[in-house]
Amino acid sequence: MDAVALRVPAGEAPHAGEGREIVGEGTPEAAWRSWRGLAQLSRAGLDELVPPGRRTVIVAPHPDDEVLGAGGLLSALAERRREVLIVGVTEGEGSHPGSALWHAKALAARRGAERSEGLQALGLAAGIDRLGYADGQLASDIPGLARRLGETLRQDDVVFATWACDGHPDHEAVGQAAARACAARGARLLQMPVWMWHWAQPGSERVPWQRAIRFELGDAALARKRAAIACHRSQLEADATRGAPPILGTAALARWLRPYEVFFT
Repeated sequence: MDAVALRVPAGEAPHAGEGREIVGEGTPEAAWRSWRGLAQLSRAGLDELVPPGRRTVIVAPHPDDEVLGAGGLLSALAERRREVLIVGVTEGEGSHPGSALWHAKALAARRGAERSEGLQALGLAAGIDRLGYADGQLASDIPGLARRLGETLRQDDVVFATWACDGHPDHEAVGQAAARACAARGARLLQMPVWMWHWAQPGSERVPWQRAIRFELGDAALARKRAAIACHRSQLEADATRGAPPILGTAALARWLRPYEVFFT
């Protein structure tokens, strides 16, 4: 999940990105914790989200998005020895623009290794389908990405992709492309809010809370998710060569390390 420190462009419509700003530290986790709405969300267990015998496909715009959005779910799937495929849309080479520490090719290799370590920390031996799209450019070819995803999907897959209104242009493009691909193939789609927790406010009317499902994580699954996130060191370390703080800062991590995950149907 590459940080975007500006007002992000639209994915769905010419002005769809307005109000979804990824700047500063975002909405404090304390504000989310104090909002009763999260406690009142509908709950679903693993077999309700992914019925036995069906493959789980996680479509991640960048290495680490699968862990941030669904690391606890992946841990639970690994424990049950379920079939999982990770679709890595980009290699995340654009997360440190202008850095003298990380050049794009080396960063892509590093992030790929971090992804593998993170999945291992979850206990997951998942296949990874790397699509090789350029980081930061997904909104320019949503129909093409939808076709590529459609070639990968099975009719009975349960697909998790980043939310189509998440705030990051790559996340939104993936959400839209996945929706098209799932509709064409007849697969079930759930969307993962990743950046939403940053720009939205509790009770925001821009968020489809009526379609939100809460998946509870046990202590072991949460610990494995924490360990998996820790593998993404390139995103957790400051870059002194461009005076940039960690992309995955303390405030953001607090929102991703809750004892539950939320998905939109």
